[in-house]
Amino acid sequence: MTRPAIHAGARRLSAIGPSRGAHAPLLATLCLAATAVTHPALAQRPAEGSEAAAYVAVDAESVALQGVTLIDGTGGPPLRNQTIVLEGNRIAAVGPADEVGVPEGAQALDLSGHTVMPGMVGLHDHLFYMAAGGRMHPMSYTGQRLYLGSGVTSIRTTGSLATYAELNLKDEIERGLQPGPRIHITAPYMTGDESLNIMTRFRSPEQARRFVRYWAAEGATWLKAYTTISTDDLAAAIDEAHKAGIKVTGHLCSISFTEAVALGIDNIEHGLSTNSDYSPTKVKDECPADLRETATSVDVEGPEVAATFRAMIDNNVAMTSTLAVYELFVAGRPTRDARTLAAMAPSVREDYLAAKAQIDEIGPPEDGFLNAMAYEKAFYDAGGVLAAGVDPTGNGGALAGYGDQRNYELFIEAGFAPSDAVKVLSSNGARVLGVFEDLGTVEAGKIADLVVMRGDLTANPSVIREVTIVFKDGIGYDSPAMLDDVIGRVGIN
Repeated sequence: MTRPAIHAGARRLSAIGPSRGAHAPLLATLCLAATAVTHPALAQRPAEGSEAAAYVAVDAESVALQGVTLIDGTGGPPLRNQTIVLEGNRIAAVGPADEVGVPEGAQALDLSGHTVMPGMVGLHDHLFYMAAGGRMHPMSYTGQRLYLGSGVTSIRTTGSLATYAELNLKDEIERGLQPGPRIHITAPYMTGDESLNIMTRFRSPEQARRFVRYWAAEGATWLKAYTTISTDDLAAAIDEAHKAGIKVTGHLCSISFTEAVALGIDNIEHGLSTNSDYSPTKVKDECPADLRETATSVDVEGPEVAATFRAMIDNNVAMTSTLAVYELFVAGRPTRDARTLAAMAPSVREDYLAAKAQIDEIGPPEDGFLNAMAYEKAFYDAGGVLAAGVDPTGNGGALAGYGDQRNYELFIEAGFAPSDAVKVLSSNGARVLGVFEDLGTVEAGKIADLVVMRGDLTANPSVIREVTIVFKDGIGYDSPAMLDDVIGRVGIN
């Protein structure tokens, strides 16, 4: 079937009127060399007339992105004046503009002044939202749009509130009915006593094994342990999970990082703030009361921290950074992003601002937060696999997608080079999920998941917010249109 290279998304852009006039340059760019082409069926491509199709801005068998600054996700230096050629849903060629030509009949996009990076891989990206006061809402509409529109093309849910709703959304995205990222499903939380009542409270290792077998059969590919799980129950869950070919991560406390590594865990969430390795009051299977104090005072260059890192690295255990959610609880931090506030439902926004005002008045200083940032940088520098996610919980200020972008800015503040920060956000996440062969870097042969941003990301970290087009499976989606459609809805649906 013949499709126009610019269709639904361009129609949306042409109809935006004066209030969206800032997007006019994007429309002009997208209309360059527009041609009608025959497009084969691609993985996760939008179905005709679907909600996903409404956001499509670039749909051609062959596309050339010209003149871009490329941060390719490998950790190598930024590359200037690059041409990226997409054929179908794969990257066909990448290189300097004077070496990589535009194929005959390709849709050529002049993207001078833009930066391209791989689609982000969010490793702690729930499909539910927690507002101030602890109110939880499944993100049946806003979540998938915020993620994809922000440049997050793959997520792992890392703890489920409504697992069947998430499995159904995954199915709808894969069938091209809904816009959204690739989804790796994590089962409901596994915990012990005194954790939230939405979680599964284990009472025996056999219950843990039964739980794992059930959710592996239902389609979960990851499990998440929570703060009060016992050693025996976590050991049983990990053992059963590995028999079933799925993996386990954890937001830990009762079990320290090194203890979890010894049990065979695959990934650990949140970093320093949840690691009880350094607590002088730690006893087996209990969460110490002094966790915050030790996280603030521990020497990230000391031998205790080095021992944790060595255990994790030697056993291929990755760490997931979620700095964007922890920043919300620190007095005086810049946590009133205008886009975030606009996306919230009015009552949710009011509650969040009230909570933030209180934190700024009586909340902890940033010493502990800065130490947590240094801890993650030290882990990465030691050779650890650091990935990232937003964790849209806490007091509601870390939104899906926007919080993933904020993590980039925080990595730069922590001393990461732009290339290393992008590697954490993309290829390291792909490695943890076992999809690095196809995703995570901008290299010939990989699936065409790309983020196009207006500006030079290497010079200004806030450019991470200036997304214009997000390519997923070689299809370009209109990011501003997608994000406009969530305004005022976060906390409702």
